[in-house]
Amino acid sequence: MTPVARARLTVLCVLACAPAVAPAPPERSVSTSRQFLVYGADVRLRGAICDLAETTKRDVLQLIDQRDEWTTPIVVNAQYPQANLPETPRAALSFAQTGFGLKLQLDLTIASDATQPEVRRVILRAILLEMMYRGETNLPAGTAYVPPPDWLLDGIPPQQSEFDWGRLIDVLGAPVTARKIPPLEEFLRQRPDLLDAPGRSLYRAYSFALVELLLHEPEGRRRLTRFIADLPSASNDPMADLGAHFPELINANSAEKAWNSRIARLATGQPFQLLSAEETQQKLDEVLGLKIFDAGPQRRYQLGEFPKFIRNASSKLALAQSSRGLSALALRANPIYRPMIYEYARIATLLARGKINGIAERLARLSASRKGIATTMREIGDYLNWFEATQSPGPSGAFADYMKAAELAAQPEQKRRDPISLYLDVLETPFQN
Repeated sequence: MTPVARARLTVLCVLACAPAVAPAPPERSVSTSRQFLVYGADVRLRGAICDLAETTKRDVLQLIDQRDEWTTPIVVNAQYPQANLPETPRAALSFAQTGFGLKLQLDLTIASDATQPEVRRVILRAILLEMMYRGETNLPAGTAYVPPPDWLLDGIPPQQSEFDWGRLIDVLGAPVTARKIPPLEEFLRQRPDLLDAPGRSLYRAYSFALVELLLHEPEGRRRLTRFIADLPSASNDPMADLGAHFPELINANSAEKAWNSRIARLATGQPFQLLSAEETQQKLDEVLGLKIFDAGPQRRYQLGEFPKFIRNASSKLALAQSSRGLSALALRANPIYRPMIYEYARIATLLARGKINGIAERLARLSASRKGIATTMREIGDYLNWFEATQSPGPSGAFADYMKAAELAAQPEQKRRDPISLYLDVLETPFQN
């Protein structure tokens, strides 16, 4: 045996006798309820996903008024984009039946332009799937799962403190004003992935309106829970599936009436939503305008013009109505205007009783205060706009959807890097030249 062969044999013997070194287990984080097992190299990313997943699940449980009774863990693989794998999808959900039960795995690729609502929606889909198939323990391997409807994913809002009521009202206001609300059955068959950014925002608003409609039906939360559990056996008729759990929607006429009424009610604003300073000023001007019948045609006066109409017989009723309107406005007004509005209401009450002593001076002080507050609020708004434009540490994300669409349109189509695609690209090159 040559010296080289003897050396090779010695190395092989050493390697054969050496103990096998097991690869290090991947790093993971476990959420507080222990349902979410998040794998990834970045501990901060794993912690953020655990927190978002638990918050999203809490939103669902509060919505349907149920306890946390999960049975299937959800595995989440979180990673950043890989340069050599540009075709990797941003989110991929695997749902399968194994010999040990159901398996839910979510593969997330967190790009720099990923937003929290986008990640939340994917996690919400996994949570609803676990709830839908919680009782389906004997599914044959390879069975295709039924995904939760898109309107349910978009209709479950985050915590109320984070929900943008103003944006919802603005979006729904346009179709309500134009009387172009789509029929409920047509909405249920829409595909949001084919909509542009404005259409997507409108779809989210309609989805929230539908969930609100279902919750306000008798025993709505219990029925919605049953609806989610029965989704694996849903038919191709979403309207019929809703009617099976919500009998009030079986009749087409009553369903459309309730659907349009709920959207119109949301578009007018929530009663507990405070008005902005500008909205309060506008509403205050409207309430302070009095309609007085002055010996013939109706005329409109401002409260400060009381010497012109105080002796008119119809002024008493108009002043009483103005006082009630001011008291109602104070409940929703910007807090900085409330003392002023209550003072206007007291003045209107005094004028309705025919008491005018000192009223002109009080109205003059209120007018000066209104001008001062308006100037201050305008300066505050200008400063906030300047600060956001020049001093903000990062972008606000308000135009993230539009910027993402523009970037995708400007970028060339990414090529696949798998062996078959590379081989086809090589074959195609001579014909391009």
